[in-house]
Amino acid sequence: MRTKYIFFDMDGTLLPMDAATFAKVYFKVLTKKMLPHGYEPEALINGINAGITAMQHNNGSRRNQEIFWEEFASVAGGRVLRDRPLFDEFYAIDFQRIASSCGYAPEAKRTVDLCRDNGFHVVIATEPIFPLCAMESRLRWAGIEPDAVDFITSYETSGYCKPDLGFYQELLDRFRITPDECVMVGNDVGEDMPAGELGMKTFLLTDCLINKANQDINRWEHGGFSKLQAWIRALD
Repeated sequence: MRTKYIFFDMDGTLLPMDAATFAKVYFKVLTKKMLPHGYEPEALINGINAGITAMQHNNGSRRNQEIFWEEFASVAGGRVLRDRPLFDEFYAIDFQRIASSCGYAPEAKRTVDLCRDNGFHVVIATEPIFPLCAMESRLRWAGIEPDAVDFITSYETSGYCKPDLGFYQELLDRFRITPDECVMVGNDVGEDMPAGELGMKTFLLTDCLINKANQDINRWEHGGFSKLQAWIRALD
């Protein structure tokens, strides 16, 4: 069946970055924002990490957003629920300072443009642990406007995290498509390539490769942006 949708991971794929560096800067900016409001950095970080872990174990019964805030509050205290406007403000304003912790790949936008020019729908299938406003900001850091894509995963709309196959099935169900109608492009062997288990075509972008289990990547189509672009042009 003809390919209709191309799913892109974001971190390390469209947006070059080192996850550890990003996390360090993220928590530094967040704790500085919340310190004047009585939040002790260690407790704040522990609460957020607990919320992230809870989302990563979500089974689809609830949205990740609900899971996150419930666990965050249980660890950091109920006041975080009352202070959600402060966290919303952080993502709208202070979060933009974290852009400097990420790189920039001009070919990312060119690749997304290529997909649209060739009639494919584009979905940003990134780990849904942030609110949509943060996801849109990160996409802009990659040089891509949110309205250039059809959908961006976020904690408001997702009930799973990678590499759970439910994450990918949820997207297939959302767009009412079959696995052979879409492609998953990502840089993480362990999180992005499992999409192939559902029957999706996959491409492993190697510019910022993550291969924690040292698997043989020759089993997947792989390479840099130039090879990815050629591969997209050849899709039927």
